[in-house]
Amino acid sequence: MPEGRPADVTALLLAWRRDDAHALDELVPIVYSELRRLAHARMRRESPGQVTLQTTALVHEVYLRLVDGTRVSWQNRVHFYAVCAQVMRRILVDRARARRSLKRDGGVRIEIADWDGEVPARNEQLLALDEALGRLSEADPHRGRVVELRYFGGLTLEETAEALEVSVDRVRRDWRVARMWLLRQLETEVTG
Repeated sequence: MPEGRPADVTALLLAWRRDDAHALDELVPIVYSELRRLAHARMRRESPGQVTLQTTALVHEVYLRLVDGTRVSWQNRVHFYAVCAQVMRRILVDRARARRSLKRDGGVRIEIADWDGEVPARNEQLLALDEALGRLSEADPHRGRVVELRYFGGLTLEETAEALEVSVDRVRRDWRVARMWLLRQLETEVTG
């Protein structure tokens, strides 16, 4: 699939926002490979026995939710990928909750000694992280967004800074502080 320049993606997103029916048809092939890359990064961390959703299915689910959802006032390509990150997070957490309700996989045990921001492999780990991220977002919405964009969206420091309209240095600091906060929260859950 072709990779579009940021300006192309932004122009198509703005046209889609103006209800240009052809813009979405042109946009999808351009962003599809990047969405697959993001989805693949999330899915490869699922343990083999846990994978019930393939990369392509995740991308298609994101696409369906974006098309069927409410209209978003797209700002640019980074904003688009940030929204996709939120949608991917919701899909993965919803799947983990559904699997948990079907089969309890024991107590929550999260290996976080050297957590580097990768999506946890087990349902319970993902759900524990999602709950901790929810608490972080309530306490500090900005840092919650940084984690969501970097962790679930796979955005770089620069892209995250652009999406949040702040400096790269601020994102770097907030990412570091948020990770430490989440580690403490998850350790508390494990040691309870």
